[in-house]
Amino acid sequence: MAELATIARPYAEALAGTAKPENLSKWAEQLDTLAQMASNSDVANLASNPNVSQDQLSALLLASLNSEVSPEIQSFITLLTMNHRISALPEIASQFKDIKNSREGSAEVQITTAFPMSSDEATSLVAAISKRFGNRSLKPTITVDPELIGGVRVQVGDEVLDTSVKARLEAMQAALLS
Repeated sequence: MAELATIARPYAEALAGTAKPENLSKWAEQLDTLAQMASNSDVANLASNPNVSQDQLSALLLASLNSEVSPEIQSFITLLTMNHRISALPEIASQFKDIKNSREGSAEVQITTAFPMSSDEATSLVAAISKRFGNRSLKPTITVDPELIGGVRVQVGDEVLDTSVKARLEAMQAALLS
């Protein structure tokens, strides 16, 4: 996985370097759509098929976008197909989104709870997390995972705060076994 991140980083940085601030959100959405296409096993098979030209593969990927595609994105996809890097698109999209959020002073936050949260509870939790992470504007995604038993697990970038009962039990088990 680290190798894919290493491959994706220069592509994400180069694309972000060419983007104007007003293009960042649109390009991030388009990259997400392209990443979903690249993750499809049929597209992966086409990408590795010697009978499918790079132009055909680029056209297929770009056809998945419902909005107007900028010349920069078109050139970017052509570059990826020429370099046989379509499989790196999901990681490129992820890193591009991180760069975009950094420029905007925001961050994606993944909140996993054992039980559904009310909107007031979610707002309160996001406000507390925002203080913990330097008052950045947070874009929360909340999921429910009953296996946590209780508590929450919060991930902002590569930082994880896990106060779930499951994590505490696993830590207790590790302490008892050592």
